[in-house]
Amino acid sequence: MTAAEEKVGPDQEQNSELQEIIAEETGEFRVLSGFESHLVPVIAVTWSLFQLSVSSWLLLDSIAIRSIHLAFALVLLFLNIPFFKKPRPFLKFLAARDRIYWNDYLCAILGALSALYLYVQWEAISMRAGMPSTLDVVCGITLFVLLLEAARRALGPALSVIALVFSLYAYFGPYMPDILAFRGVSVNRYLSQITLSSEGIYGIPLDVSARVVFLYVLLGALLEKAGAGKFFIDLALCFLGRFKGGPAKAAVLASGFTGMVSGSSIANIVTTGTFTIPLMKKVGYPATKAAAIEVAASTDGQLAPPIMGAAAFIIAEYVNVPYIAVVKAAAIPAFASYVALLYITHIEASKLGLRGLRKDELPNLKETLIGGLHYLVPIGALLYELIYLRHSPDKSAFNSILWLLLVVFAKDLYDSRRAVAGSIGNALKKSLLTIYDGLASGAKNMVTVAVACAAAGIIVGVVNMGIGGMITQIVEQLSGGNIYLMLIITAIASLLIGMGLPTTATYIVMASLTAPIIVQVGGLNNFIVPLMAAHLFCFYFGILADDTPPVGLASYAAAALARSEPIPTGIQGFMYDIRTSILPFMFIFNSDLILYNINSWPLGILIFIMACIGTCAFASATQGWFVTKNRWYDMFILLGVCLIMLRPGLLAGFLALPNKYLAYPIGLAILAGTYMLQKKRQPKVAGC
Repeated sequence: MTAAEEKVGPDQEQNSELQEIIAEETGEFRVLSGFESHLVPVIAVTWSLFQLSVSSWLLLDSIAIRSIHLAFALVLLFLNIPFFKKPRPFLKFLAARDRIYWNDYLCAILGALSALYLYVQWEAISMRAGMPSTLDVVCGITLFVLLLEAARRALGPALSVIALVFSLYAYFGPYMPDILAFRGVSVNRYLSQITLSSEGIYGIPLDVSARVVFLYVLLGALLEKAGAGKFFIDLALCFLGRFKGGPAKAAVLASGFTGMVSGSSIANIVTTGTFTIPLMKKVGYPATKAAAIEVAASTDGQLAPPIMGAAAFIIAEYVNVPYIAVVKAAAIPAFASYVALLYITHIEASKLGLRGLRKDELPNLKETLIGGLHYLVPIGALLYELIYLRHSPDKSAFNSILWLLLVVFAKDLYDSRRAVAGSIGNALKKSLLTIYDGLASGAKNMVTVAVACAAAGIIVGVVNMGIGGMITQIVEQLSGGNIYLMLIITAIASLLIGMGLPTTATYIVMASLTAPIIVQVGGLNNFIVPLMAAHLFCFYFGILADDTPPVGLASYAAAALARSEPIPTGIQGFMYDIRTSILPFMFIFNSDLILYNINSWPLGILIFIMACIGTCAFASATQGWFVTKNRWYDMFILLGVCLIMLRPGLLAGFLALPNKYLAYPIGLAILAGTYMLQKKRQPKVAGC
C-alpha cells in the first residue's frame, strides 16, 4: 500500500472533536437505534425522491414546492438535533443523542404543519390578502418561532438573533431615535409579508434552495458515497505530488475538484484533508501551515465554478441573469485565486527547503485513471449541459444525477463480472445501498442550507417593507459617500456576520442590505459598478468568514486533523487567504476581471493570465519571498506589479496611454527586473 492510500486516522479525542465539527456543519447530531435509526433516513430519502420528482415529472406550483421543501427540512432538523447540544442538569432529555423525545416529535409535527399551511390554504389566503384570519396568525407565529428555533439549533444563535432584531425593529420603528425611525408595521402586516406570502420566509432564497441547490448538494453526496473524493485526491497527487511541496499542491488541486461539487468548506476539509494533511506533515510542513493550506484551499472551493455553493444560484436570481453568467463572472477571480494559492505552497516549500514525494509514495497514474475515470462522466455531463447546451441549472443537475446513477450501476456490475464469486444480484444490492446512502446523506446535508435560506428570508422580507431605503441612508452617512470606505464597511460587516452564519445566509443578508448601496455610491463617485460585481463582493467576503478567527469552523476542522492549535491555524489560513480578499476590491474598480462586457476569448485569456501574475505578485509581497527572501523595498515593488496587473487602467490613466492594456508590459518588465535582482542575491545553496 502506498503512502497516498493510507488514510491516517485521528486518535479518539481528535476524532470526537472532528465529529463535533462535522455535526455542526451537517446538522446530524443524533446516533439513533432501533426504529428511529430507520425513520430519519427514510424521511431523508423521501425528501430526495420528492426533489428529483419535481425536477422531472411531478408538476407543482412554486409555493407548493417551497412549503414541502421547508416542511421536510424542519422535520429532519428537529429529529436530528436536540434542544441542547450538551447535557444540562435535570434537563438531560433535551440533549439526548441516542433517542428522540416527545418534545422534538412535537416540534417536527408542528413545524411540518405550519410550513405546509401556506400551500394548503394558498387560495384562501390570497383572497384575504392583508387581512389574515385568526388561524393564519396562529400558524404564522408558530412557523416564525419554530423556524428561529430550528436556525438556533442548526446554525447557532447568530441568524436567529439577527432575524429577531430586524423583526422587532419593524414593529418598534416609530419609537426609535430620529436617525433610526421607521413607520413600523402591525403584527398582521408583518405576518402577511413574512409567513403568508412569497416575499419573506418563502421568498427567493428558499425557492432557489428548493429548485436548484438541493440537486447540487445531492449530486455531491452521491459522488462522495460512490468514491469520487478519493479519486480526486489520488489524481491530484499523481499530477503534483513529486513537485517541491507536492502534497500541499495536491491538497489545493483536490480541494478545488471537491469544492466544485460539495460547496462546503467543512466537507472539503474532511474529504481531502484526512489524506493530504498527514502527507504535508510527512514532507516537512509544520502542522499549523499544513492545516492552514487545507483551510485556504477548502474555503476557496466554494468560489470554483461551476457550482460555487448555494449562494451562487441565489446571485443569479437576485441579479436576474442566467446562471452561466454568474459562472462567467466568477471564473477569473476564482482560478486566479487558486493559482496564487498553488504559488504560496511553493513559496512555503522554498522557505522550508522541502521536497516532493518519491515516485513509490504516489498512486499509479494509469491505475488511478482507469479506476476512477467514470467519475468524470457526470461532471462532464453537467459542464456540457450548463456551458454548451445552456440548460437551466436544475435540469443540468438532474441529468447529471441520472448519469451518475448509471455509472454507479455500471461500475458495480463490471466489478461483479471481474470478481470470482461475484453475482449480478449482489452488484445491484451494492448499487442500491450506495444510492440509498447518497439520497439520505444529500437530504441531511441540505437541512442547514434550507433552514438558513428560510430564516434569512425573514430579514429580506423585513428589508423589503421599507427599511432598505433607511439602511441605505445610514450606510451612506457612515461612509460619507466614499466608495472605498463603503466597501471596507461592507467587507468588515460580512466577515463579522459570517463568523456566526453559513456562507449562504451571510451573502443573503449582506446582499440585501449593501449590494444596491455599493452600486448607488459608485454612481455618486462617477463610475459604474456592475450589480454582478457588488453581489460577488458580498459573496466573497461571506466565504472568507469561514476561516476568520476566532470562530471559523473550517480552521477548527483542519486543526483537529493536523493536531494543531485552532486560533494560530485560523490566523495562518487567513494570511494565505489575503490574496483572495483583494480580488473583490479589484473587480469593483476593474470589471474586466469579471468579464463584464468582455466577449473576446483572446482578451479574456490575456486578462486571466495577467490576473494570475498579479495575485502571485501579491502573494510574494505578503509572504516575504519571491526568488529569495524579500528586502523591504521588494514588497512595495511587488505590490505595485499586483496593482498594475489587476487594475491596469490606473497606470494607463496616469501615463496617458492610449489603451489601458498597454500597462501590462510595463508590469511584466518591473516583475522581470525584480526577478533578476533577486536571482543575483539568491544563496548558492541547494533547495533554496
